[in-house]
Amino acid sequence: MFCVKCGNEGETFDGLCISCFLNGKELIALPHHVDLERCASCEEFRSGGSQWSKKEQHRAIEDAALDALTAISGLHIMSAGALAVTQDPRNFLVKVDAQGELGGRIVTAEAETLVRIKNNVCQKCSRQLGNYYESTLQVRSGTKELPTDLRDEAVRHVRNRIESMSSLNRQIFLTKVEEVPGGVDMLLSSNSLGKALAKELSDHYGAEMKESSKLVGKTEDGADMYRTTFLVRMPEYHLNDIVMYEGRAYKLAGISKDNGKLVRLGDFHTMSIRRTQMSSLRVHTAYGEFRKATVVSRSKEEIQVLHPVNYSTVDIKIPEDAEIGESVDIVDVDDTLFFVP
Repeated sequence: MFCVKCGNEGETFDGLCISCFLNGKELIALPHHVDLERCASCEEFRSGGSQWSKKEQHRAIEDAALDALTAISGLHIMSAGALAVTQDPRNFLVKVDAQGELGGRIVTAEAETLVRIKNNVCQKCSRQLGNYYESTLQVRSGTKELPTDLRDEAVRHVRNRIESMSSLNRQIFLTKVEEVPGGVDMLLSSNSLGKALAKELSDHYGAEMKESSKLVGKTEDGADMYRTTFLVRMPEYHLNDIVMYEGRAYKLAGISKDNGKLVRLGDFHTMSIRRTQMSSLRVHTAYGEFRKATVVSRSKEEIQVLHPVNYSTVDIKIPEDAEIGESVDIVDVDDTLFFVP
C-alpha cells in the first residue's frame, strides 16, 4: 500500500503514511474545562462521576485532567504527566504531556485544560449532617449504671472499627453518640454495620445481645425501610475481675464468644466455663479495686506480705512464674488474703 499524499509505500492510516498522518494531527485531546467537585465538609474530591476520594488538592487537580484525557484511535498511551498552574484559588490551568505508540513509532503529544473546583457535599457527609441513620447500637449495663470507663471503652472500640472499615467503604459512618440514662446510644449508617458491631461487643465482653426492628417508611423503589436497634447489655462481670463461682474465688482471665477462662485464687488452677454458665458469676472485687500489699520476703511458692489493714505478716501462695515487685495486688475473701495473678 502507498500513501495517497506523498506516495511512499508501507503501512497506512486512513490512506496516509505515518508521517503524513501525524502531520498537524492532535493525538490527544482535553475538554475546554474539567469540573472537580470538593466536599465542603470532609474535603474529599470527585470528578467526572467517579468515586469520592481523599487526596491532596494538587494531586486531585492533576488526576482530574488526566482522567479526562482522550486519544485518537490506534494510539496506545504509555505514560502521561500533568502540571497545574494556579489561575486563582478555584481555577487551575493544567498541561498534560503524554508519550505513546502509534504504528510502531513512539510519539509525544501535549494538551491543556482548565480545572475548576466546585464546592459540593458528598452523600456521606450530607447524610451525617442530616443525622441520617439506619440502626442504633445501645450499650447498657447489667447493673443500674454503665461505668464511665466501660462506656468510653465501648465507644472507642466502635469509633476505631468504623475508622478502619470506612477506609474500604465510604458509606460506613457513625452519625452520633448520645449518653443516655444507664448507658450510651450510637447511631450508625446501616443495619449491617450495627449488627456487626453489636456482635463484636457481645463477643468481646461476654454480653447479652438483642435486636428489634421498626418500619419507618419506604425506599425510593418502594421497598419497606426498617431501622434496627441492637441492644448490648454488659454483664455485671468484666475481664480481670475477681468473681465468685461455685463458692470459690477466681480471676476472670478471658472472655470469648463461647466461654470464659477462670484462674482459681490460691492454687491458680485454670478452667473454662461455657457462656451459659457465666450468668452465675458474681463480682467480688472489680478490676482496678484490688488492694496493694508490701512484700516482706519470697520463697519459691509463697511470699510474705504486710496485711494492708492491721500490718501483720501474712503468707500468701503465688504461681512459680510470678514476677514479684516491692508490692503486689491482693484481695480479701472471707478474711483470707489471696495473690491476684
